[in-house]
Amino acid sequence: MIWRRLRDAIARAAGERGAMQGPRPVVLSGPSGAGKSTLLKKLLKDYENIFGFSVSHTTRQPRPGEVNGKDYHFVTREEMQKEIDAGEFIEHAEFSGNIKGAVQAVQAQNQICVLDIDIQGVKNIKRTDLNPIYISVQPPSIDILEKRLRDRKTETEESLLKRLTAARVDLELSKEPGLFDLVIINDDLEKAYSELKEVLLEEIKKTQESRKS
Repeated sequence: MIWRRLRDAIARAAGERGAMQGPRPVVLSGPSGAGKSTLLKKLLKDYENIFGFSVSHTTRQPRPGEVNGKDYHFVTREEMQKEIDAGEFIEHAEFSGNIKGAVQAVQAQNQICVLDIDIQGVKNIKRTDLNPIYISVQPPSIDILEKRLRDRKTETEESLLKRLTAARVDLELSKEPGLFDLVIINDDLEKAYSELKEVLLEEIKKTQESRKS
């Protein structure tokens, strides 16, 4: 019943904001270490041809196993600033940015575009006509988030403290009423993934059916 009401509310929001070209995008936001990347990988694996991932730009160094152009576009801070100044990003904050054309490129293939962005990007996208489904993925607590980040062994103490500070701000700002359609507390991966799929089920079905016609 709760999920049905949530899907109905999302559908009403789509109607109120007008028609959009191609499937509705999905905005996935949350602090580093909340589990967004893991959930995204599961989603893209289970629905390989349904979802398209809008690859973010980042100025951080690649983590083990990450591929430039697939997981992220790894660029220098100077390169990032040039593109920001040129107006090529939908949103920009310290850790990420997404190229405007990436959304339309994914939609043109009749795929649901997934945007992995930060809280400032969410607020900026609210001012566009993209009309996405907004989802926040959050850790059970800051302590658990810190443990996850330390277990990665990819952060310096300085960068770790910086991410934890950003996470506290992110989690506080995410409490704004109406900012997200769904907030997922990722304390159990399978449960979190089930919640993610459930809220996207209607859009997934629409995309599948449109390919049959």
